[in-house]
Amino acid sequence: MVNYFRKTTSTAPLAVFRLLFGLMLFGSIIRFWSKGWIAELYIQPRYFFPFYGFEFVKPLGPYTYGLFAICGLSALLVAVGLFYRAAIISLFLSFTYIELIDKSTYLNHYYFTSMVCLLLIFLPAHAYFSVDAYRRRRLAADQIPAWCLDSLKLLIAILYVYAGIAKLNSDWLLNALPLRIWLPAHNDVPVIGVLFNYSWVPIAFSWFGCFYDLSIPVLLLYRPTRPWAYAAVVLFHGVTAFLFPIGMFPYIMIMTALVFFSPGFHLTIIRRISHWLTIPATFLFIRRTYAYPPATAITIRLFLGVFFVVQLLFPFRYLLYPGELFWTEQGYRFSWRVMLMEKAGYAQFTVMDRVGHRTIVNNTEFLTPLQEKMMATQPDMLLQYAHVLRDYYARHGFQQPAVYVDSYVALNGRLGRPLIDPKTNLAVQQDSFTNKEWITSFNDNIYGF
Repeated sequence: MVNYFRKTTSTAPLAVFRLLFGLMLFGSIIRFWSKGWIAELYIQPRYFFPFYGFEFVKPLGPYTYGLFAICGLSALLVAVGLFYRAAIISLFLSFTYIELIDKSTYLNHYYFTSMVCLLLIFLPAHAYFSVDAYRRRRLAADQIPAWCLDSLKLLIAILYVYAGIAKLNSDWLLNALPLRIWLPAHNDVPVIGVLFNYSWVPIAFSWFGCFYDLSIPVLLLYRPTRPWAYAAVVLFHGVTAFLFPIGMFPYIMIMTALVFFSPGFHLTIIRRISHWLTIPATFLFIRRTYAYPPATAITIRLFLGVFFVVQLLFPFRYLLYPGELFWTEQGYRFSWRVMLMEKAGYAQFTVMDRVGHRTIVNNTEFLTPLQEKMMATQPDMLLQYAHVLRDYYARHGFQQPAVYVDSYVALNGRLGRPLIDPKTNLAVQQDSFTNKEWITSFNDNIYGF
């Protein structure tokens, strides 16, 4: 370990990663803004679904535009490496705040982006090919400790391997679910659409996806297979982006996979960019190794140790809960489970009190279509919404209102059945990390992880 921590490597891969990562996030913010999604998702909704333990993260109303502006500016500053340390901290805080405003908008790649930003706070990604390195020549370095770059590779590898492990289940491998539901819906796609009518195609896609996730980090690390592995990355995520509306995630993964390439590959990219921008060649020729102060290096390495222990263990927290994970979703989020299930649901709420008040709730009066769709299949969101209704009707004349729900959910093409015990008064239930006993039994088996 001592010898490992003394090893150094080129700063170029980290510099290219910083540049592309920052530009991609900046482009994402512009895209979000231009499509009107800021108002639609974070300003117009009447109520929001905060994450448990992060209830202090509140929607900001019209000031949300300012938050997105800070996030976009921070991403641009990170890309060019100007005021890098302040910019990456600002990017982490602003992006994560946006992510935590409403559970309805949760996506795996938001979590991944936040974790990358957190990691980059402690890495010297601005030591090469950055405005900071140009302005402060003593900062500039063409070598960094090898563990800095390896920590980024490790995070990417964890995402892939855990996504692959999550696919080792009977629905995915044996029944080709949910791809058997999704792919035929795209049979009108030119050229390849006709293939989706064949029953063997979803099975082939499912097995390839599992093998891809489990093997791609190793294939990217091994130099002889790296070009072919990267071609598979582009093909896999390109097809995913083409067929499924999952936002920027495929493009982010195509970009992050470049970090596995050799320093010479990244130096070629930097030299070409420098040529286009007419940057003096002397700016690129630095003979210096970036060195943390000893106490700082030890502190950062200890933090990274804790960080990666959490990343390795947290996805398995679902083992602490009884029942089928895909049904209860207790421990489902933040565990790199990507596109593993198709859930369709319907939830009708009834509010009543002891003096005879009774009403059947029209969900559209309280929630946006996206919020209603996400809420109807996720027990913790059903509980949060029940509390919203409890408080609302308590303010409008109901005395200690009770809230009940008739909820029907279909998982991976199975027949719909109640998700929540209809006799449970959700108004008195409390959200916590303990098991939610009012979730009904799945009464079926999905074998595997």
